[in-house]
Amino acid sequence: MTEITDKTDLSILELLQRDATLSIDALAAEVHLSRNACWRRVKRLEESGVLIGRVALVDAAKLGKGLMVFVMMRAADHTPEWIAALDKAVKSLPEITGAHRMSGDLDYILRVQVADVPDYDRFYKRLLALVPVRDISASFVMENIKDSTAVPI
Repeated sequence: MTEITDKTDLSILELLQRDATLSIDALAAEVHLSRNACWRRVKRLEESGVLIGRVALVDAAKLGKGLMVFVMMRAADHTPEWIAALDKAVKSLPEITGAHRMSGDLDYILRVQVADVPDYDRFYKRLLALVPVRDISASFVMENIKDSTAVPI
């Protein structure tokens, strides 16, 4: 069960998703609460696990990592050992910014951020050295139309 009690909690979450640098004073003013009441709500949302972190978003292209790639994989097998190897590979390769086990034809989709195609090729070879796959393919993002971390509220 979530620890969201009312629309004010939802407003706090929506505002923090937009700008996690908001001070408690600014957040309290936006949701029409006292500073202390707002701070208590934020703490409760953190302690309950609804609010799991606050991060800064960066422009990948300005850091030389402007190519996003979606890697579709089919597992070589589904043993606990293979799954552990994939988990270890995902955690050890910083280029992987998202990893998802899927239903349907694909077993896994990885979101990968690299500099360019040669950089992706180096990543690809490192990934395959860490975990065998039955099938793997990649799609390169041509244009980011929408790319958000915000959960709809």
